[in-house]
Amino acid sequence: MIMQKNKYLLPFILVTSLFFLWGLSYGLLDVLNKHFQEALKVEKGQSTLLQFAYFGAYFVMALPAGSFMKRYGYKRGILLGLFLFAIGALLFYPSAEAMSFSFFLFSLFVLASGLTFLETAANPYVTVLGTPETSAFRINLSQSFNGVGTIIGPLIGGALFFEGTESNMSSVQTVYIVIAFVVLLVALLIFRTSMPEIKEEELVTDIKGHAGKSLFRHKHFVGAVATQFFYVAAQVGIAALFINYCTEKKLDSPITNKQAAFLLSIAHILFTIGRFTGTALLKKVAPQKLLSVYAFINILLCFVVVTLPGMISIYALMAILFFESIMFPTIFALGVKNLGQYTKRGGSFIIMSISGGAIMPFVMGWVAQHYSTQTSYIIPLFCFFFVLWFGTKGYKTHND
Repeated sequence: MIMQKNKYLLPFILVTSLFFLWGLSYGLLDVLNKHFQEALKVEKGQSTLLQFAYFGAYFVMALPAGSFMKRYGYKRGILLGLFLFAIGALLFYPSAEAMSFSFFLFSLFVLASGLTFLETAANPYVTVLGTPETSAFRINLSQSFNGVGTIIGPLIGGALFFEGTESNMSSVQTVYIVIAFVVLLVALLIFRTSMPEIKEEELVTDIKGHAGKSLFRHKHFVGAVATQFFYVAAQVGIAALFINYCTEKKLDSPITNKQAAFLLSIAHILFTIGRFTGTALLKKVAPQKLLSVYAFINILLCFVVVTLPGMISIYALMAILFFESIMFPTIFALGVKNLGQYTKRGGSFIIMSISGGAIMPFVMGWVAQHYSTQTSYIIPLFCFFFVLWFGTKGYKTHND
């Protein structure tokens, strides 16, 4: 890992811990989806409102988060995000007491509002803690620990949420109280640590074609916003109905909810392995080239998921997560490259495009409910075509 100054190392480590925390939160979300179908008696289409509330917060809060950090800096933005994260997690306790799906949706929205601040701060902050040439490497390294969180989330949810009676909510309450405590502890550590404030306008190494341009005249940035929308739509939709896909497969030995949750965790292990191996590959392979290859492979894997029966399609579904691994951070890094003084605002727009995760799972849920869960996976197949386009053409800046 290449840093411009040693003073960046501790802030880099602390900010990377945030990637783990929101990975854990996201990993739990997909298990909650299936758990609430049974505990709160909601249908598949309705249960995807969890993803709508969670990722809808990114659409609502990303620009305010970017404006807040432009005025007050990265550190205060991170602290506010951690505070909202903890409040949302604590609200799970009364939500479970009331056995109210609507209350859970509100709690998730508050929690995800905090995550919006964290992602709006952490993603661009990592990209500017060093040279622009190594930004894709740094953000992929940090995002690798996000993958670790997504492994642990389904393991915790699978082990605890499906134990006892279907309506048991005490384990959900316990898990989220512990999360709130950990989040507040991290907030205290960051509060007591000196975090350098980066002036992005000083980091543009070649401003040819940059000076005088408005943000939306940077075509690679606009392409990144659109591509991130469709990529996150695919990622979230694939995971949201993963357990349903596995349990509905007609096999000699049907897969249970708990077994499917552990399969999801294994898929996230593949995702995390992909993050670390992808980070290593980015030392030798241009990020846009690796992005293109992975997108093409996922198009083929989605075709297998939609068309083939038996375990082979489940294995293909799990493999998709490996090749998703480098997509989000690579799209982000390529999108904010050489934006200079627009980095914070540009980053907030790319984070706002995470709202794709609010819309597509709902569409997939509707298709799954009216046709089949297997058929619904044709939607992420088409989403990966946008990623392929960005990796081949859309990433190019003025100087490429």
